[in-house]
Amino acid sequence: MMKNCIVTGYSSGIGLAISNILALNGYNIIKLNSRVEDTKSLEIEVKNILKEQDIDILINCAGVGVFEPHEEISVSKIKELIDVNLTAPIILSNLLLRSLKKTQGHIINITSIEATKHSKFSALYTATKSGLRDFGLCLFEEVRKSGVRVTSINPDITKTDFFDKLKFEPSDKEDTYLKAESIAKAVLDIINFDGVITDFTVRAQKFEIRRK
Repeated sequence: MMKNCIVTGYSSGIGLAISNILALNGYNIIKLNSRVEDTKSLEIEVKNILKEQDIDILINCAGVGVFEPHEEISVSKIKELIDVNLTAPIILSNLLLRSLKKTQGHIINITSIEATKHSKFSALYTATKSGLRDFGLCLFEEVRKSGVRVTSINPDITKTDFFDKLKFEPSDKEDTYLKAESIAKAVLDIINFDGVITDFTVRAQKFEIRRK
């Protein structure tokens, strides 16, 4: 039977790569029309989906970033990062958990390498991503008896359009960044793994960025 997957952030970057590889491997990708920060519309849409079908896999991949001195970040931007990177994945997990327990499904949260360390100008972004990582690790302890698996994936700098509006971007040297397709392959391996990978950090061999 074809398994149903919800992937947020499916239109570009890591989310698009994950959606493509899952579709090629026989998974049915359900694309949400609501913006993840519009929690009321999101709740209505998910409840309507669940009237028709259960969900086997939730992949929380939508994310935004800002790396500036904290006092220079607008209140609206602070709210956007928290809503997209942390609140929406927590709400989606809440809305889908009963269905995922039925299917003994899998929640995968795409966090960031920043969830595992402390970097200058990353306080806000790190707070959202480390919060998501810890949410997933705690949730697994809560739901493991039900058969639901929960995984946090913490990717290093990945060459995507994530950096389009930032003041820096990955270096051109191939050993200093990850590819979205590589993360997607890891997701497929984690889904097919006979057991539970709860926390998975992926690093580039070297660190180098380029200022714009």
